[in-house]
Amino acid sequence: MIKVMIVDDDSFIRESLKVLVGLDPEIEVTGTAGDGLEALSLLGAPDGMADVALMDIRMPGCGGVEGTRLIKEAYPQVAVLMLTTFDDDEYIIEALRNGASGYLLKNIPPDRIIQGIKTVYEGNMLIHPDIARKLAGFLQPSPRQEPAYGQALDCYGLTKAELTIVSSIAEGLTNKEIAGKLFLSEGTVKNYITDILSKLGLRDRTQIAILYLKSQQGKR
Repeated sequence: MIKVMIVDDDSFIRESLKVLVGLDPEIEVTGTAGDGLEALSLLGAPDGMADVALMDIRMPGCGGVEGTRLIKEAYPQVAVLMLTTFDDDEYIIEALRNGASGYLLKNIPPDRIIQGIKTVYEGNMLIHPDIARKLAGFLQPSPRQEPAYGQALDCYGLTKAELTIVSSIAEGLTNKEIAGKLFLSEGTVKNYITDILSKLGLRDRTQIAILYLKSQQGKR
């Protein structure tokens, strides 16, 4: 069962999403919050922990961008999926920089929202190709990560299979799609990704994508 928290300042939207998302037998909505700080507080409650936070990007008080940062710092295992009516690249990219696993627009059908929740729950990214292409230009590494971003990928001892997985992640492929591409099991792909993160000293798939895109820029 996938435990989901819904974070939106509009109570009607919160309750509507709670009903729609909760129709899926594999999903349980464990709580709702009006902003990022309330969500952070609820996650710390005995029965408040969630696997996925479905979060609006613009909210009074603590919005989705800052809320993502706070949640990922305190509970890195929680996947954050941004849900917004705004096609605002800078907000979306800042949320990804803070650790969000992807974003969806609110006007999409409920079944796509449900599929998006399952996608990020499985550890995959959900990023539109237009946003993926802009990641390298918008996102800047932290000082701790600068050496990694400034070096070619072949400096880190990645195998041929690992390099293929890195490029596939940058293309936005899911673990299932990568597994099919390489004729591997999804479990093997997950193990590869864990090793890749360790070798590169990175936190998540988004950072792998950024590193790959920046390494490709350096070759031009």
